[in-house]
Amino acid sequence: MAFGLSEQMQRQKKNYTEFDFTMNCCIVIGSEGKGMRDLVKKSCDELVSIPLLGKMSSLNASVSAAIVMYEVVRQRQAIKQPQ
Repeated sequence: MAFGLSEQMQRQKKNYTEFDFTMNCCIVIGSEGKGMRDLVKKSCDELVSIPLLGKMSSLNASVSAAIVMYEVVRQRQAIKQPQ
């Protein structure tokens, strides 16, 4: 499954924490300023956003990537730990 993340998608309704990242997946990060090309965006199974609070309108691409990759690791570690 491919997840697309771009600063131009801040208004997407799907929050990145709503998805199951425990499966094999690919995370596509849009470039700063231009975001993802339309063909790449259409190739993604899901488009996700990172909700922002305050006066910030977007995040640096590397910061966005780090946030989503941390969520991937967090979810995968949670299923490995005994309950």
